[in-house]
Amino acid sequence: MLENIRLSFQGIWSHKMRSFLTMLGVIIGIASIIAIVSTIKGTNEQIKQNLIGAGNNNVSITLKQGDGDYWMDNGAPPGVIPLTDDIKERIQELDNVENVSFFNSRAYVDGIMQGASRLDSGKAYGIDRNFLDTSGYVLSAGRAFIDSDYKNFRKVVLLDETAATALFQGESALGKTIEIRGEPFTVVGLIKKAEAFQPVINSLEEYYTYYQENMGTLLMPDASWPIIFGFDEPQSVVLTAKSTEDMSSVGKKASKIMNEAVLDSEGDIKYKAEDLLEKAKNLQELSASTNNLLLWVASISLLVGGIGVMNIMLVSVTERTSEIGLKKAIGARKRRILSQFLTEAAVLTSIGGLMGIIAGIILAQVISKVSQTPVAISIPAIIASVIFSIVIGVIFGLLPSFKAANLNPIDALRRE
Repeated sequence: MLENIRLSFQGIWSHKMRSFLTMLGVIIGIASIIAIVSTIKGTNEQIKQNLIGAGNNNVSITLKQGDGDYWMDNGAPPGVIPLTDDIKERIQELDNVENVSFFNSRAYVDGIMQGASRLDSGKAYGIDRNFLDTSGYVLSAGRAFIDSDYKNFRKVVLLDETAATALFQGESALGKTIEIRGEPFTVVGLIKKAEAFQPVINSLEEYYTYYQENMGTLLMPDASWPIIFGFDEPQSVVLTAKSTEDMSSVGKKASKIMNEAVLDSEGDIKYKAEDLLEKAKNLQELSASTNNLLLWVASISLLVGGIGVMNIMLVSVTERTSEIGLKKAIGARKRRILSQFLTEAAVLTSIGGLMGIIAGIILAQVISKVSQTPVAISIPAIIASVIFSIVIGVIFGLLPSFKAANLNPIDALRRE
């Protein structure tokens, strides 16, 4: 085998230009596949990160009516009782759950003002003591809520940067008062996301998907929530899974526990987890048909490259007819001749495969720079490309190899 490989390299080096042109189809095919697979993988990771965020592994479980959110401004839904500490403990004890927080929320709140300044359609949350840690917020200034804020029903709030800028126009917000639907609340702290994450938005649909992340947010103790929004409202839950892959399973288990607080089991109001992982998979599947088409087109280049290998090997057999005849005359078996030409074809396509891998990685980086599309080099695709290039050489080298092995030694020696 080593002798066959040595002879293969010697033959390829003797006809450098012809060998390179023969490998060109394989190089282009492998490079195209690696570039496409890397772009697909990078795009899928971007979709996943856009939806899930920068690795916080948070799962929100909220009350739904049918396929949409339950509108809390309509009042507490019938047949839904408040969540208890026992339910919270059971969720906390689930496997792969790191932290749990209960909260009230309004997606759009009007009437948030400071003097003449107004926060249009801000988000409001009534939070428990675990919310900041669980939801990925950290203090950037001031203080967090303390036990006495909850015990004494203090009207205090935390603002994010967007809300503080809108209400105070760049001035310091700490210690100052804002109004929420006519009730005065004191700003005791400013918050921000623990990890800065900005989704990549390429379309109007994606803009609306991520728009709420850029709205102003204010937090108040859940004990003070009824001052503005009423009593006995159903709460939502945010929990932190141990890994991204655990998000779907823990979300389903937690929502099942929470639905024990829904007495009207026949109604269309249920607690449901926001399965961002599943949503990411659905978005990835939308582009699957286009991606598969691109891969098929790239595979045609490999087929063309394989035909080129077969053609050049047939030429090589014709050129070396006398050599083959001499080898057979001194006792070389068919199997030896067959393995020599198969090895040469495999070595030829393997070199083309390796060059294609290098070209594919470079091409993927160029595509990323030009189109601002993320790429993620796929190691399995590289390994598969090398194996596939060898297989191409063996398959398309079979016919020339059989032709060489079956030459009549007398006829081969007589041919000049």
